[in-house]
Amino acid sequence: MRTPIGTAGRALRDVTAADLAAPVLAALAGSLDGLLPHDVVLGNCTGPGGDVARVASLAAGLPVAVPALTVDRQCGSGLAAIDVATALVRARPGLVLAGGVESASTAPWRFRPPADGADPVRYTRAPFAPATLGDPDMGVAADQLAAKYGVTRERQDAYSARSHARAAAAWEAGTFGAEVLPVAGLARDERVRAGLTVERLARLRPAFVDGGTVTAGNACGVNDGAAAVAIVDAATHAELGLPGLRVLATATAGVDPQLPGLGLVPAVRAALDEAGLTLDDVDAVELNEAFAGQVLACCDDLGLDEERVCPDGGALALGHPWGASGAVLAVRLFSRLVHQDRGEIGLAGIAVGGGQGVAMVVQACR
Repeated sequence: MRTPIGTAGRALRDVTAADLAAPVLAALAGSLDGLLPHDVVLGNCTGPGGDVARVASLAAGLPVAVPALTVDRQCGSGLAAIDVATALVRARPGLVLAGGVESASTAPWRFRPPADGADPVRYTRAPFAPATLGDPDMGVAADQLAAKYGVTRERQDAYSARSHARAAAAWEAGTFGAEVLPVAGLARDERVRAGLTVERLARLRPAFVDGGTVTAGNACGVNDGAAAVAIVDAATHAELGLPGLRVLATATAGVDPQLPGLGLVPAVRAALDEAGLTLDDVDAVELNEAFAGQVLACCDDLGLDEERVCPDGGALALGHPWGASGAVLAVRLFSRLVHQDRGEIGLAGIAVGGGQGVAMVVQACR
């Protein structure tokens, strides 16, 4: 289950990270015949600090005896949290709620301490990697990756327009209905634009690099949202008698920090290898669309037909709430393979600032 994804500063602007995650956790827990989790794991990147997962689980009404853990693997945090939860359930059978949350709207501003009487300086972001190895901003890194792989501006704009068209069509068809829990009066993803054309996108100027190909139109937005899943062992799953997804394999990998968007490629390959599968065996592919040029470069490296990726639209249209996005991929696979019965094997992959990637392979269990 997930919240609608809001655009920072709009419908969810006053909802904290914990308050975004809490209703999703409560709804999941309430759907499992009174089964209580023995842990909660949530990913988060830019929240208020402390243990956001603990605050969210208590706000959800879970018993005080249920512990909670917050995970930060930057944009991969939500999928990493699910990976951690699967390990917890293997070690101790039962239920763990896992996912991710991000409230860019309420993320606190931080300042470096003043020195010698000077004014404090705003601290804009944490480093993704040591400066000596290269620590580009994500937009700059996406432009560099697109250039390296020869992904043209025209191809990026076409991919972005397709993502919006697919997401708009999916909303009109009711595709997202079973997975989205309305929050704070918002019932639909805010960023999706029906009728966004290549011609309109072509008018936008480069956003990060002079003469570059990445624009505000073929890049993700800054967003708020939460997503979570219920992780159980096989015996508990059988007792519940509910359809689900079996986690066949997970993988995390590292790449050059100067090309962080490529991180999902080795993670996807490792996860498929662990599962004993190839891309030809996969029915549903959900890759996080941080930037059109980035996801297209990954497709080219993997030999993956871009038409197979995010058939109901991805982060370019839906939004990219950083700490939640990996969990959104898992929710999307659940909807496609379980709710809609559109295949058996699913693949999720997400790249991470600093040069990492997380991937997961799942199988429908009906």
